[in-house]
Amino acid sequence: MTMHAINWFEIPVNNFEKAKKFYDTVIGVEIRDEMFNHLRMGVFPTDNTSQTTVSGAIVKGEHYEPSDKGSLVYLNGGEDLQVMLARVESAGGKVIVPKMHIGEKAGYMAVFQDTEGNHVALHSWN
Repeated sequence: MTMHAINWFEIPVNNFEKAKKFYDTVIGVEIRDEMFNHLRMGVFPTDNTSQTTVSGAIVKGEHYEPSDKGSLVYLNGGEDLQVMLARVESAGGKVIVPKMHIGEKAGYMAVFQDTEGNHVALHSWN
């Protein structure tokens, strides 16, 4: 079984609807709205048929505060992260680090600020 350092991530949000629309637009998927105890979650789509799956959610709730100072989560940028990155500003975010090559064995990365102020990264091999 393949092990990952990350199993799940949560991106804090205050304005859930605005953040959901942002991620729906940028990632190009429909974020699934769920309630988990007292938390409102927007779950990123995943194939959770195996234990090697990694996924996460945007989360609104007590103790969840958006910040540009926390951990940096890298989302899968697909074949070429530039496709998603090109939608960031029109969706209300800001490109912080444009697409850049990080090495032959590492591919490409970029960083954006979402509508809540969080810094989030994208990664792709092209």
